[in-house]
Amino acid sequence: MAEHLLELDNISKYYGNIIALRGVSTFVNAGEVTCVLGDNGAGKSTFIKILAGVHQQSEGSIKMNGEEVMFDSPRDALGSGIATVYQDLAMVPLMSVWRNFWLGSEPTKNLGPLKWIDEAKAKRIAKEEMAKMGIDIRDTEQPVGTLSGGERQSVAIARAGYFGAKVLILDEPTSALGVKQSGVVLKRIVEARNQGLAVIFITHNPRHAYPVGNRFLILNRGQSMGSFAKDEITIDELTQKMAGGSELQELEAELREAIGGG
Repeated sequence: MAEHLLELDNISKYYGNIIALRGVSTFVNAGEVTCVLGDNGAGKSTFIKILAGVHQQSEGSIKMNGEEVMFDSPRDALGSGIATVYQDLAMVPLMSVWRNFWLGSEPTKNLGPLKWIDEAKAKRIAKEEMAKMGIDIRDTEQPVGTLSGGERQSVAIARAGYFGAKVLILDEPTSALGVKQSGVVLKRIVEARNQGLAVIFITHNPRHAYPVGNRFLILNRGQSMGSFAKDEITIDELTQKMAGGSELQELEAELREAIGGG
């Protein structure tokens, strides 16, 4: 049996007496999308921070290509090929698209002791990488703040792929977007998957997750409600487990009673 690119076994995180995450196991493969679902307080942020090297797990193990790893910092995680695109995207709205694509890692030209940015090469590569994601940027000089939310997400995804990410973590990329722009981002997730990246899609929206996901990890109050392949769970089951099942049924009953009583 082939090894998984990334494998988490019984991951837990404690802050004193507070249990932020307990007993979470799943795996991620190249060319697949693993969706991590849960409402606010489910443990998604803690999950991200452990994989991104911001925090270390209290228990459990993380393996990459079959070898156990421990990330002491975000630089460690990035060096291992795990790139995280947070909700704020870490972009500078007034800077150009190509500048935001490179963010300090621009290609350079040298003449003796002199060194300067190779703007032509930087712009060309940024445009090409965006095109691979299905985004046609006519002018890479335009401020990134003039792009739509979906297009800005696309810049961030293209950037991570170009700089060698093997695992791409997307933190609620559709949460602040409308229907059309969410569709743009979901298409980019599929593009990234098709390019061979292992994508971890963090979301609270099962209707965004189900169409693009290959595997689904469901978190509820820091606990794993299971890790399922797509053929093992329906979208209705996904929604019910994410909401806690019986809690959702109780809420529906209370709503029916309230509406009937009105």
